[in-house]
Amino acid sequence: MSVLVFAENWDGKFKKITHELVSYASGIAELTGGVVNVLSIGKVEEDELTGLGRFGAEKIWKVEGDEVAFLDNRVFASVLAEAVEKTGSRTVVLAHNNTGKAVAPCLSARLKAALGASVVALPESHNPFVVKKKVFNGNAFARVALNTEMRVLTLMQNSYGLHEREKQPEILDFVPGKAEKPAIRVEEVRKQTGKILLADADIVVSGGRGMKGPENWTMLEELAGVLNAATACSRPVSDEGWRPHSEHTGQTGKIIAPSLYIAVGISGAIQHVAGVRGSKYIVAINKDPDAPIFEVADYGIVGDAFKVVPEFTRAVEEVKKS
Repeated sequence: MSVLVFAENWDGKFKKITHELVSYASGIAELTGGVVNVLSIGKVEEDELTGLGRFGAEKIWKVEGDEVAFLDNRVFASVLAEAVEKTGSRTVVLAHNNTGKAVAPCLSARLKAALGASVVALPESHNPFVVKKKVFNGNAFARVALNTEMRVLTLMQNSYGLHEREKQPEILDFVPGKAEKPAIRVEEVRKQTGKILLADADIVVSGGRGMKGPENWTMLEELAGVLNAATACSRPVSDEGWRPHSEHTGQTGKIIAPSLYIAVGISGAIQHVAGVRGSKYIVAINKDPDAPIFEVADYGIVGDAFKVVPEFTRAVEEVKKS
């Protein structure tokens, strides 16, 4: 029962989530039998492709061309559907990110396949195919049986981890014959430079109303700098105009799952926690010992952020020097 992974790339490079997807697909293949296939859409260098073999990829199908250069959900779904037919795969795995959440439902409809969104672990059984997934904004888990011949899964970031299963992958060209024509036209692309994008960051430093004003964000930016992290904020902060809306994390903002999320001066409203609960580790810094954020934090520091954060930054710098 072969598995197909959609390996999304960013400027020709694969990120940790892609390696995690291949690791996860390899785990499924060990349970069900079959080959781990990977579909890469867009221009990617061969060493990047072969690097996926480290996590268990056996066959890598690459698709290149202007017609697939930019994200179009219908185009990607049609290419994936052809790849499923070509490889004989019965399970398709995508990341539970903006792209995956857009493409997976389209692909599910095309294949008449059950959709298991936001899964967090290997299937508990494969006959029937039962997956564990997050529900109620990450406040609970559900076990769902996918009773179709094919199934489409989206994997939550940092939920399975990286597992090395060294293979020597075969790299093959794949030319889809039935791909839809793009319904959108990209006239201009503007890329943010000089700053780590929130959706891509492995570490995030976030601030709330406890920061008291936009003029105090420098210390959070300094901490983010030494940690090579992105900066974020709670909704009240972006609503007040202290920080750009692009940094707003939460149920009504960006839902993220970094390895480390540092919440500074954030009380921990339900809507905010829903957007960051998927983080592997949460560190909370707040002077209120009864702040709800401490209920979900793995580590908590009760203290004045204006004293704690500079000390935190200095400690990180000392560790990096040693």
